[in-house]
Amino acid sequence: MNSEYRTKICNVLVIGSGGAGLRAAIAAHHAGCEVLVIGKRIRNDAHTTLAAGGINAALGTVDPEDDWIQHFVDTYEEGYHIGDPRTVEILVKDAPNRVQELVDWGTPFAKTIDGELDQRYFGAHTHRRTCYAGDYTGRAILNTLVSKVEELNIPIIDMTYVSKLLVNTQNGQKQCFGAVGFDINSGGRTVFLTDSVVLAAGGHTRIWRRSSSRRDENTGDAMRLALQAGCKLADMEMVQFHPTGMVHPETLAGTLVTEAVRGEGGRLTNSEGKRYMQDYDSERMELSTRDRVALANYTEIQEGRGSPNNGVYLDISHVDKEVILEKLPRMYRQFMESQMLDISKSPMEVAPTAHYSMGGVVVDPDTHSTGVRGLYAAGECTSGVHGANRLGGNSLAEILVFGKIAGAEAAKFSLDLDMQMRNRQVIKDAIIELDNLTTPGEQLARPLQRAVRDIMWNYCGVVRSGEGLEYALKELMKVKHASEDVDVRPSAEGFSDLALAIDLLGSIDSAEATIRSAIAREESRGAHQRSDFSDTRTSEKVNYTIHLSDGKQKVSKSKVRDLNEKLQNAVDSYEEISVKGRLLE
Repeated sequence: MNSEYRTKICNVLVIGSGGAGLRAAIAAHHAGCEVLVIGKRIRNDAHTTLAAGGINAALGTVDPEDDWIQHFVDTYEEGYHIGDPRTVEILVKDAPNRVQELVDWGTPFAKTIDGELDQRYFGAHTHRRTCYAGDYTGRAILNTLVSKVEELNIPIIDMTYVSKLLVNTQNGQKQCFGAVGFDINSGGRTVFLTDSVVLAAGGHTRIWRRSSSRRDENTGDAMRLALQAGCKLADMEMVQFHPTGMVHPETLAGTLVTEAVRGEGGRLTNSEGKRYMQDYDSERMELSTRDRVALANYTEIQEGRGSPNNGVYLDISHVDKEVILEKLPRMYRQFMESQMLDISKSPMEVAPTAHYSMGGVVVDPDTHSTGVRGLYAAGECTSGVHGANRLGGNSLAEILVFGKIAGAEAAKFSLDLDMQMRNRQVIKDAIIELDNLTTPGEQLARPLQRAVRDIMWNYCGVVRSGEGLEYALKELMKVKHASEDVDVRPSAEGFSDLALAIDLLGSIDSAEATIRSAIAREESRGAHQRSDFSDTRTSEKVNYTIHLSDGKQKVSKSKVRDLNEKLQNAVDSYEEISVKGRLLE
């Protein structure tokens, strides 16, 4: 194996070319640093593009009575009181500035007849505070950020997979000084030497059998990189399951079926023809909260009342076709193109799908620094904002607010350095690790990835139990052992086998962290539902964290910090709101 590599040097290295990474790059550039962005997909194709619904900011353009305090309360309540108050406060205070910045940069948000930014309801919002650009808000934002990055001449290297963060330990203090990556097409290796790193490489929802993430993204590689670097993970058991994802064809299993279908009158029925939501939420029916509808769909399937493809039926055929074509054009096209199914005439088959990682890397609220000097993180790979359930529309706000903070703080770290950190042995070890991965073996990555996804779906999905989780951990350890002998051979198709092998390692590490945290949390709270512990317990108002000790994952817990008096009073006066008229996605 040729162990040669090239070297690239910059002040701030950003890993991930989605919204969080690009906003971080812009902030670091404005601070005066030389910045380099690397991503494993082609720019303009990051996971950010799939965020269709909108971005939250308490602007008050439609509901003038809205303010950041109410946005805080809605976010904290939806997170079942285990989100970090300081992180949430920063988010809701700064979101209006970040939205206005996007307007200034040309994002085509919808506007009212008066020329103000239009805002609409999302689920669990007290007021209308979600700005949007049709049904492609994430794509519109990412396109804006890519254009800004190109305008500033910030280089982006596409199709580059980061296998290792370079971390030196001296006097007990860890410091990150770069990363090792390879070109997925050519296999060419690069050592990226830098003063500081921003990790913005997404979540881990693809490790479930059904997922709204696309193939080969959100496989937990960010969590793996952070853990190996010496960071902690928190709230890994908190994964949001969207109630309605496609169930076939296999290549599209888990693809979102927007909640707007239910918002426009879609009805859920089981194989017996029963409109079963009356048994789960007789008042709100299909417009109940996301976690409750997901639990209902899951229960109907598990108890044998599912459809032929292991789903339930979502029917909107009673609505006039012209209304469907006007309100749900993407859904009409999605089913027609994939299944030749006319949803104006026939019901869709849907099932819950893993949708969003609430947990991730533990970061400082004010700086988004990790426990490793020079290493920062932002976006879905982090924890702190969402607690046990994400408020719809907060994810796009999060990547902008904390992307900017992480980039600015990474730049500050670089500018304050008196001496650049380097360690030849750490670099050599990272290259040897790539050598050892690029060898023939008896196992293939894809089947092992499938095994992980089946384990997570069957035993750590919408509903979990202690017995099932313990079994899942044992089965996962078998997959982990098999992953040591994966066949990786460069071919005419490039080095995708190597990328898949490392994806597998990220999947295994993030799955293990999720299972261990789920075992530890002996209650049901938000997205974490235990059949053997159905109640929410005051004693469990904590964050479960994962760290490595002698190479093995260990679980600990920390108390959620208290609210200040002003915010506590606001939370105490919260009243549960109706979902009527609110989109949830």
